Amino acid sequence: MIAALRGIILHKSLEGIVVDVGGVGYRVLMSLSAYARLPGEGSEVSLLVHTSVRENDISLFGFLTVEERRAFLDLIGISGIGPKVALALLSGITPGELDDAVLAGDISRLMSVPGVGRKTAERIPLELREKIEKRRGTENGRPTDGARLGVGDVIDALVQLGYPRTQAERVVREASRGESMGDTSDVETLLKNALKILGQKQG
Repeated sequence: MIAALRGIILHKSLEGIVVDVGGVGYRVLMSLSAYARLPGEGSEVSLLVHTSVRENDISLFGFLTVEERRAFLDLIGISGIGPKVALALLSGITPGELDDAVLAGDISRLMSVPGVGRKTAERIPLELREKIEKRRGTENGRPTDGARLGVGDVIDALVQLGYPRTQAERVVREASRGESMGDTSDVETLLKNALKILGQKQG
C-alpha cells in the first residue's frame, strides 16, 4: 500500500495530478484546496497518500498535510461517505474548520459545501464528535483532566517514587489545573508542579 510519494509533477488538472517517481507516473486525486497550493508542473512535490482499493479500482488520494489526511480518513470512516464526498468537503472547508463545525454541531456550515446534503451533514457530527473531542482534549469545549500532554507519564513517575496511584492521579489533576503553576504542557514542568504540591501537603 502506498503511503507517501515524492517526485516531479508531470501534469496538473482538476481531475488529478500525475507524479513521476523514478520513471513511474502515479495519478493522484486531491482536494481543490490542496491542488491550489501545489507548485507548478516540473516541480518536486512530497505527498502523503491514502490508497483506496476497491473491486475494480485502485485510487491514490494525496494530501499536503497530516491534518488533511487525518480529516479525510475520519470522513471516509463514516457510513455513506466515500472518497469523492470527503474530497469535496475538504475542498470547501479546512480540517480545523471541519473540527470546529463538528464540535459546534454547525450543520449549515457543513451543508455549505457543494455535494453535501442535510443527511450527510447531520451524520458527520454524530460520528466524529467524540473522536475530535479526544484528539483536542476537550469535553463540551473545556480541557479534560487526561488531555494534557504527559499526564500519564507523570502519574507513572510518581507511582515509581512510591506514591499511591490514587494520590498521584489526584495531585497531577490538581497540578494540571493550577492557574498559578505556569505552563503545564510538558512532562518536566508538570512533574515539578506535582512534586511541589506533594511537598506542601506533607509540610
